Amino acid sequence: MTGMDARDADLKKELDATLQTRRELGEEYESALVDSFLEKVDQRIDGAVERRVRRQLAERQMTTARESRSPRPTDSFGERFGFGIVSLVLAVPLSAIGGGVADLPGLLVAWAGIVGVNVVQAARTNPGVFGRRGRAGRDDARED
Repeated sequence: MTGMDARDADLKKELDATLQTRRELGEEYESALVDSFLEKVDQRIDGAVERRVRRQLAERQMTTARESRSPRPTDSFGERFGFGIVSLVLAVPLSAIGGGVADLPGLLVAWAGIVGVNVVQAARTNPGVFGRRGRAGRDDARED
């Protein structure tokens, strides 16, 4: 028996007891008995709503706590601009060395390294840029 079935059974017992009491006491106590039964139903509904609200609040607090612990990128325009300048400045001597030592294959290897470093930096500072879904995308998929 699930929790809901157990509560329904308890409510059915309460209703049966109220009806039995009404039969024994007569119609003059009917409104008091109905009011008493409705008060018990209201208390059960209030308890269920309160539990549901507490559960949703706890879930939101857990989600907020998880999001606040996740590292936030400290990326700024200055940092990106500086990284780009450093990449270009280092690209000149690396190209000369690679091209001088191994001709075209050396030049291609040097530029593959430069591009690789920049791709890793872009992926680090912009997690969703290369087709990976961000945290919000995963949460939305779960809600469906």
